[in-house]
Amino acid sequence: MEMLVDYFSDIPSLHRGMILAGGIALFWVLESLQPLFVFEYRKWHHAGINIFFTFTTVIVNFVLAFILLMTAQWTIDNQFGVLQWLPTLEIWLFAIIGLLLLDLIGAYLAHYVQHRIKWMWRFHLIHHTDTWIDTTSANRHHPGESVIRFLFTALAIIITGAPMWLVFLYQSLSVVFSQFNHANISMPKKIDRLLSWFIVSPDMHKVHHHYVLPYTDTNYGNIFSIWDRLFGTFSILDRDKIVYGVDTHMAPAQHNRLTNLLRIPFQRSSSD
Repeated sequence: MEMLVDYFSDIPSLHRGMILAGGIALFWVLESLQPLFVFEYRKWHHAGINIFFTFTTVIVNFVLAFILLMTAQWTIDNQFGVLQWLPTLEIWLFAIIGLLLLDLIGAYLAHYVQHRIKWMWRFHLIHHTDTWIDTTSANRHHPGESVIRFLFTALAIIITGAPMWLVFLYQSLSVVFSQFNHANISMPKKIDRLLSWFIVSPDMHKVHHHYVLPYTDTNYGNIFSIWDRLFGTFSILDRDKIVYGVDTHMAPAQHNRLTNLLRIPFQRSSSD
């Protein structure tokens, strides 16, 4: 465990990039071997759009990274946050509690709020317009949403008092888990259902990508499934009944053109 702490305390940017790229490559291969759905789409074109948004997310996080570093150091220097107020714990227990809290605030809460606040939803909508969910969909976030998610991560650090090594560990796990639960892979239903008691499984998250309410407003979790079960936002839908996308943006011109996706947050919606 100490080796893990030392590694993530000073993880090179190159290694973080390799985790991101390696996860996409791994699940891309698994999708080809055991797909959940056989999509009729231009896979490379679709991937190109989603990878563009992946790069914009990386750029946003890189440019604003100093905020996370300063925030984490401030919590340590001032002994502020839940982890700083707890008695001395074994490092593994410290890490588990920290990961749970970072996931609650930085992922679940951020996701929930974006579905509830109209102007935030307009940015998050780009993620939901994808009608061919695969591992590249994991980072299909408008640059504006990337900033919103970054700010929630900073908030999570303040509340939890997480040191930077734990933040880097959380972000690395978050990336891989997101790629996993978006991947177009077919797992035995019993195994998927068992996993969903502990982590966000592929079937569990894909319910969230069903094209109509109320399913769109459920299963907000990213790493741990406990938060959806605890707060009553967990739902189940048979994988054969899932239709990806959002009912307001089902036309290819709306969801499969990069220029339109970038403009969606600023377009007038039918409810305005």
